[in-house]
Amino acid sequence: MDIELELKTKIKNALNQLGVDVEIPDITIETTKNPLFGDYASNVAMKYCKIKQTNPRDLANKIIDVINKDGIEKIEIAGPGFINFFLEKNALNQIISKIINEDENYGRGENQNKRVNVEFVSANPTGDLHLGHARIAAFGDSICRLYEFAGYDVTREYYINDAGNQINNLGKSLRARYHQAFNEDYPMPEDGYCAHDIIDIANKIKDEYGDIYLVDNNENFEALTNIGMKEELDKIKKDLHFFRVDFDVYTSERDIRKNNHVQEVLENLYSKYTYVEDGATFLKTSDFIDDKDRAVVKSDGSYTYLMPDIAYHLNKLSRHYDLLIDVLGADHHGYINRMKSALMMQGYSKDVLEVELVQVVRLIKDGEEVRMSKRTGTGISLRELCEEVGVDAVRYFFVSRAGSSHLDFDLNLATEQSSSNPVFYAQYAYARLSKVLSLAEDIELDISGKNLNKQQEIDLLKCLIDFPNVVKTSAKMRAPHAIATYIQRLASLIHSFYTECRVINRDDIKVTQSRLALAKASAIVMRNALNIIGVSAPTKM
Repeated sequence: MDIELELKTKIKNALNQLGVDVEIPDITIETTKNPLFGDYASNVAMKYCKIKQTNPRDLANKIIDVINKDGIEKIEIAGPGFINFFLEKNALNQIISKIINEDENYGRGENQNKRVNVEFVSANPTGDLHLGHARIAAFGDSICRLYEFAGYDVTREYYINDAGNQINNLGKSLRARYHQAFNEDYPMPEDGYCAHDIIDIANKIKDEYGDIYLVDNNENFEALTNIGMKEELDKIKKDLHFFRVDFDVYTSERDIRKNNHVQEVLENLYSKYTYVEDGATFLKTSDFIDDKDRAVVKSDGSYTYLMPDIAYHLNKLSRHYDLLIDVLGADHHGYINRMKSALMMQGYSKDVLEVELVQVVRLIKDGEEVRMSKRTGTGISLRELCEEVGVDAVRYFFVSRAGSSHLDFDLNLATEQSSSNPVFYAQYAYARLSKVLSLAEDIELDISGKNLNKQQEIDLLKCLIDFPNVVKTSAKMRAPHAIATYIQRLASLIHSFYTECRVINRDDIKVTQSRLALAKASAIVMRNALNIIGVSAPTKM
């Protein structure tokens, strides 16, 4: 049952009868905040009155005259022409049985028959994941969970940047630390990685392989680099798994570059879109939606980062995805139109690729910004942050605002056990319901909802009904923060219901049975919503 969809269908049919050609997506239905104005309201009369050459209130009256009133107790016109719908009590109550029967599937969208590839994190395997990676990980994974729940076939992909200067510097750094492990006076490279993990890896290589890599040659350098990358990537995978983020596909940049593949892509697919200037090769991206042409080969013959990335995106599209989503740091703003243009050169729609940019995070403690870890003296890692405040708090706070918004992460608030902490507030609502349900396991539920009359109960029912539409809209907008907003609204209504409505009253068993059913339905929806953003639903707090 989707009450909003039913009302939109009724309005569409009424307007069609009146000679107004309108489709369901064009109709707006809103949940009313004041029960005096009904359960739902629409502005369609004001929106389409000009077509009928009449005023909004007259059109509203005509709509009321012809609309199918099944399930509607009464309809009123308010203000300049709003149409307010008061539903029959039974129409709201039916949602309880639907939620309990569908359980973890309540709110889940129908199969969209679309394959979506979401690439995110993709940090260089050269060190720990830090705050920027952490927010991208939470945001990207929540988009995946949201798309999956909305009915899409989703692949999570990690692009391993295992080629280029950063990896070369990793190898040089590890080689220096390896020599130093044998007490050699061996200098670190100028742009080397000085974090302690490189020392740890060097010591591990010494313990496992002895001195076999001490001779400086290309073969040993390659071996050390590969060992270092594997160690760093394994650590990244472990930290992400701890953060409840796992990937379906890992694609190596080295594999993309194998067998001269990037050059073949350039010569075979893009030759008519290139020109040479000052020894560098440029792609005519400005012929499409970019503001200027972009270099793909430098004057020294090496690729810019763009050309292998183009080959990689074509590789993803060759796997028959309907949509590619890249989740990137905010500094990649200029990347979007150049990549879209490159794909358009091959006949793809500019909309086949969508890029979500995620802004930076500041950690705040005691009113001051925290930049460095006391433990390591470097930037605070994803794992350190999670160990300090918990995975749930990190994930919730990181998606509670739009990815395009800067985020100040208040460490004090994240650990506070009060209603001021949004993740505690939401989880406590679920735990409260779980406790009540456990105390009344001997009482049979009444899923008809027939004894629910108080305003707190009605408001909660309307919120539960909204959940499928919130999921659908949030997925369409790729906005997991909208789920977090819904969770706060649901938590507030649960707490109000719990406080104002005595759930267990063994002297009034019929009302108790109905309220327990509402409690169970509310707990199911809260759990489903929290799961979309990767936050747990604890039964005890």
